[in-house]
Amino acid sequence: MLAAFRDRVLFLKHNLNARAIASLKTERAKIQTGIVTLVASMNRSIAEADRFIRDMSAEKN
Repeated sequence: MLAAFRDRVLFLKHNLNARAIASLKTERAKIQTGIVTLVASMNRSIAEADRFIRDMSAEKN
């Protein structure tokens, strides 16, 4: 009887782990999309800062 209980607990653990892994795949895609958006935004900000510095340098001369 205890062995059957242990088997059921083990099954539930594996089943829950499979569900958790499946949900992580979805979450991973969302995170990757967020990272791509963040990197693009950072690149725009860097380019804008570079333009600002260039303009400020040109005004000094």
